[in-house]
Amino acid sequence: MKTSGNTILITGGGSGIGAALAHRFAARGDTVIIAGRRQAALDEVAAGHENLHALTLDIDDAAAIKAFAAEVVERFPALNVVMHNAGIMRFEALEGARDLSDAEATITTNLLGPIRLTDALIEHLKGQADAAIVTVTSGLAFVPLVAAPTYSATKAALHSYTVSLREALAGAVEVIEIAPPGVRTDLTPGQADRTGYLGLDDFADEVLALISRQPTPPEILVERVRDFRHAEADGKFAERFKGLNDFARAERKKADKAKADA
Repeated sequence: MKTSGNTILITGGGSGIGAALAHRFAARGDTVIIAGRRQAALDEVAAGHENLHALTLDIDDAAAIKAFAAEVVERFPALNVVMHNAGIMRFEALEGARDLSDAEATITTNLLGPIRLTDALIEHLKGQADAAIVTVTSGLAFVPLVAAPTYSATKAALHSYTVSLREALAGAVEVIEIAPPGVRTDLTPGQADRTGYLGLDDFADEVLALISRQPTPPEILVERVRDFRHAEADGKFAERFKGLNDFARAERKKADKAKADA
């Protein structure tokens, strides 16, 4: 991936990781298009940046994705990088029968969204010099969180899809995966204030340094996520799985107690 002069589309660019990376790419000289559902949030991220543009997109709507792809190519014909960052994380209980709407929404946004948008833009990208597709998965793709099973599963599936896409597009489009650890964002309630998570600016700075390397690594792994990514290969999956889920349960108990005491 070029280190400047790209035209980059970032889904889920209205907050969190998408917004932080959008600002950093724009600052280094890339043209950036951020997309998401909330125009006001997008406009706030883009404010004050001449090379940062905001477009609304409902990533859950297949027809809307096709229309959006046509619009973005028409308005930004130099588009050469797509970053699939939009995602939702819902907590789910697996112990009994339940309403599956959260699971279904998670699959639609986190997995079908990137597949559909890639399909809508693939022919354009194949015709561009220095084209790249960037998927944002998660450390939970490799060590799942029991409380967010569908989220973890969609990220594992997107990792697998990325591996296949990289091989299929070899020599035509570069395919890069970013696998974040727990980062202090608003992805879930209270996450922005969790001291055990990596700060958003620290994460974005480390990602920018890694993705700017030449050649660009196929996997962008900040130091905090490496134990998760390599847990199985290192023979430490069971240990990492237990540690993660014990920590998550303890954090939920603290949050529940604080809520009850309020």
